[in-house]
Amino acid sequence: MQKQCATSVWYRFALLGMVFFAVLTASGQQELQAIPQFPLASNELTIRSHAEALKPFTVAGECGTLVGQQDGSFEAWVFPVKLLSHFRIEAQLADYDVPIDVNEQAAEIEVAPDHATITYSHAAFTVREILFATPCDTNGTGVMALFQIDSVRPVKLTFSFTPEVKRMWPAPNFNTPSPEWVKRGESGYYILHTDAEDLAAAIGMPGTQPGILAPYQERPKVWPTQLILSFDPKRDAGRYFPLLLAVGNNAESAKPAALAAQLERLNANAAQLYAKTADYYAHFFDKRLVAETPDAKFNEAMKWAELSIDQLRVRHGSEVGLVAGFYSSGDSNRPGFGWFFGRDTLYTLFAVNGYGDFALTREALEFLIKRQRDDGKIMHEYSQTAELVDWQKMPYEYAAADATPLFLTAMEDYVNASGDKNFLEQHWDAVERAWQFERTHDTDGDGIYDNSQGTGWVESWPSGMPHQEVYLAALDEQASGAYARLADVVHKKDEASAAEARAQKIASTIEKEYAGPMYAFSRNTDGSLDKTATIYPSIAWWDGHYALKQPDAMFERWASSEFSTDWGLRDLGEHEAFYDPISYHQGSVWPLFTGWASLAEYRTGRTLSGYAHLMQNAGLTWSQDLGAVTELLSGAYFSPFGRSTTHQLWSSAMVLTPAIRGLFGVTPDAMQNSIMVDPHLPADWNEATLRHVAVGKDSVDLVFRRDGASLLVKASGSQVRLVSRDGKTGKDGELRLPLPAVEIAIPHELPLPGSRTAQLKVLSQKEDAHSLHLELEGQADSQYELPLRVNGAHGAIQVEGGKLIAGAGDVGMQRLKITFPQGTGYQRLSVRATW
Repeated sequence: MQKQCATSVWYRFALLGMVFFAVLTASGQQELQAIPQFPLASNELTIRSHAEALKPFTVAGECGTLVGQQDGSFEAWVFPVKLLSHFRIEAQLADYDVPIDVNEQAAEIEVAPDHATITYSHAAFTVREILFATPCDTNGTGVMALFQIDSVRPVKLTFSFTPEVKRMWPAPNFNTPSPEWVKRGESGYYILHTDAEDLAAAIGMPGTQPGILAPYQERPKVWPTQLILSFDPKRDAGRYFPLLLAVGNNAESAKPAALAAQLERLNANAAQLYAKTADYYAHFFDKRLVAETPDAKFNEAMKWAELSIDQLRVRHGSEVGLVAGFYSSGDSNRPGFGWFFGRDTLYTLFAVNGYGDFALTREALEFLIKRQRDDGKIMHEYSQTAELVDWQKMPYEYAAADATPLFLTAMEDYVNASGDKNFLEQHWDAVERAWQFERTHDTDGDGIYDNSQGTGWVESWPSGMPHQEVYLAALDEQASGAYARLADVVHKKDEASAAEARAQKIASTIEKEYAGPMYAFSRNTDGSLDKTATIYPSIAWWDGHYALKQPDAMFERWASSEFSTDWGLRDLGEHEAFYDPISYHQGSVWPLFTGWASLAEYRTGRTLSGYAHLMQNAGLTWSQDLGAVTELLSGAYFSPFGRSTTHQLWSSAMVLTPAIRGLFGVTPDAMQNSIMVDPHLPADWNEATLRHVAVGKDSVDLVFRRDGASLLVKASGSQVRLVSRDGKTGKDGELRLPLPAVEIAIPHELPLPGSRTAQLKVLSQKEDAHSLHLELEGQADSQYELPLRVNGAHGAIQVEGGKLIAGAGDVGMQRLKITFPQGTGYQRLSVRATW
C-alpha cells in the first residue's frame, strides 16, 4: 500500500511538471525551464556513505549510463555515444570573493535502486546532484541529472565539461565536437556538432548562460565548455535544474531541430521519467527472489546483486542483451566492459534463473543465438557499435572457446528452472549446431574440446598459451552431459546416449591425464602437463552434475592462505614461481573465482569455507562502487585494481549462485514440478526464508527452520514436490532433513582497505555420527571463540585442540575457544569434537 501511495505521489508531481511546461509553451516561450521539486522514492536498500573522492559510482539503465567518482565528477553515455566527460562544478557566492571548487565539497553519497545522490556541503550552500537512468521511451535519451540547490545568498554555479560525442569503440570518430550556443529566451542550450551529418548532441540546463565562446578569429586554444547558472534563493528555491542530454545518432535525429525537440521533451517529462524509473524499482522484487535471514547485510547483498545484474541490461535496436560491466572510460571510448559478452552472460544466467527472471534469460540467450556463427560457435564479444564497422574482420567476436559449452549448460539450466520446452524446441537448431561444433573440435585425438578454438580461461600465460586447459575440459564434460539431457527432453534418444557416453569418456580422461594432488592447469600438445596450482579446476562442480574424483588435497590448498585471501580467492597459488598479485591471470583475486570455489565447497560438504568465500563476495557490495561488485582485486592487499570494472556482471552473479544453490541448496526442476533442496544454513541461523522461488510459471516461498536434530523445509504458495539430495521426497509441501549433531559457525567481515590476509581459514571439515574434525589455519597466537550448536540430544562433547565454553542465548548454543600455536605468520590447528 505504501508503494502505491508513493508511486501516486511521483505521478502527481510528474503531471504537475507537464502542466507547468504546457502553460509556458502555450504562452509562446520555448526556453528550458527549471521544474518544481518532486519527492524522491524512499527505499530500504538505500546505501549512505561519506563520499570518498576517488571511489567510483555507476548509474545505469537500458539506454545510458553515468559513470564517475564520488566527488561528483562523471561522464555521460546515451548508448552507444559518449556525450561528455569531466563534468565538474565551481561556485562563486555573492560578496564572497573566493572561487569554490564544489566537487571538493562532496560530503555524502546516497545510492538507491532508482537514483544516486551526491551532496556537496559548504558553509554557505548545499547542492545535491541527483542522477538517474531514464526509461527507453524515446531514442537518443537515457540518463538525466537533477540539481537541487539551497544557498544563504545568491550564487553563480559554473558547470564545466568536456564535449565528446564519440561512438563507442571501435566505431570511427571525429575531431572534438564544435559547441554552438542556441539562445532561447533568457537562456539556451548547446548543440554539439561533429564532422558527420548523422551524429550530433544537445546539452542544456534551464536558466543557464554559455561560458567562453571564442570567436573564429581568436588564436586556437582549448576553452572549457560551460553552463553558467545564476541561482537566487528568493527566486529559485524549491526547483530542480535538470541537466538535459540528447543524442542524434542518424541523419534525421542529428538535425538541430530534432535535438531541440528532444531537450524540450526531456524538460517537460523529467518528473514523469523519474516516476517511471522509481515505479519499476518499487515493484522490482514483487516476483523476484528475496532472502529473509537473520543476517540483514546478507539479505541486502542478495537484493543488490539482482539489481546490479538488471542494470546491465542494454537495449540494442529491438533486442536486449547483457553487457559485462561499466566503469569510467577515461581517454578511451568504452565504459569498462560495456560490450555484450557471451561467457559473462552465460555464467550470469545461472543467477538470473535462480532469482526467477526467465524473460531476461530468454532475451539474453536469443541475443547470443542471433550471433551464433554458421558452424555453431557462440559469440564471445559484440560491441554496441559492431554494425558500424566490419566486425567480422576484427578478432573479438569468437575469440574465446568457452562460450559454446557454457551455452549448452545455460540452456539446460533455463529449461530445468522454467520448464520452457517450447523455447528449447524453437531453438533446437542452435543447440544442435553448438553441440556439433564442440564435439568435432578436438585437434589431438583425446576426445576433448581444446584451446585451438580460442582462449579457454587465460588470455596470457608465462610459458606460452596452453593447448588444453583443465577448465575447458571440465566445461566440455558438463556441456556434453547438458546436451544429453536436453536431447532426452526433445526425445532424441540416440543423440542423448551418444552425448552421455562422451561425457563419461571425458571425465575418465581428465582423471587419467590431469589428476594429482592438484589437478594440472593444462596439457601440452606432447602430452606433458603444466602442473601450476590454480583455482580453475573448481569449475568442475559448476552445473551440479560433475565432480573430480580426487579433490581433497586441492580443496585444502584453496581454503588455505596460499589461495584464500580475506577478500576472495587468488587464481594462482602464492607459492608459484610466477605468482604476481597485481597481474590479470597470475595471482589476482576475482569474485568470479571466489564464487566458483564457494559453490564447489558447498557441493562437496566443505560448508564453512564455502560460507567464508560467499560472504567475502557479499561484503564487496559496499566496498567500492556501492551496490555493485568489482571485477578483480590485488592478491596481496585488500584493494581493487585501478582498472577494475567496478560494476561487473558476473561478479554480482557470484553473490547469488553460491547462495541460492550452495548455502540454500535450491535447484528447481520445473519439468518434474519439484525442487531439490540441500541446505547448509550457518550454525548461528535458526531459520531463513526464500520468497518467490521460481518453478516454471509458479513460485513458492521456502521456509527453513531448525527443529531439534532436523531442519524442516516448507513450501507454500504452490503445489510443488520437495526432494532431498539423496532422493527423499517430502509430503504435503514439507521435507525434514537431518542436521549434523554438532555445527560450528565462523566469523566473516572484510578487512580494512590495504590489509594483508590474516583471518581464520577452515582447511577441511569432516563429520560423522559421533565426531567433527576441523583443520584450521590462523595467525600465530591468535584466539577465536566460535559459536557451537548442538542439535538434538546426545552424550557430553569432548574437544581436542580447543575448549568448550557454556553458551548464552539460544538453546543448544555453546562457544568453542581456540588458540593457535605461537610462531610467525599462519599456523595450523587440528580441532576434534567427539560425543
